[in-house]
Amino acid sequence: MAGDQLQKAETSDDTVTISSIVEDLVAADENSISEAAKKLEISEDEETLIIRMFNLVGDKWSLIAGRIPGRSAEEIEKYWNSRHSTNQNK
Repeated sequence: MAGDQLQKAETSDDTVTISSIVEDLVAADENSISEAAKKLEISEDEETLIIRMFNLVGDKWSLIAGRIPGRSAEEIEKYWNSRHSTNQNK
């Protein structure tokens, strides 16, 4: 995709600079990161439910996610691992 845009910039008669394309790509990446960070924000109620469900069913992330509207099993697992992982290297 970026290569196509760069080629277009080189061959186009329009005044398009490579730096403006890079700026657009960076802005798109920042938006993606921002969306991912927002999505991983877990409310206190959600965290309580995740902890309770984990204590009941273990790491059955899809079962836990099924109890929290709008959350995927991957999100729940990622959140759990980021908050409750054990450091076994100590």
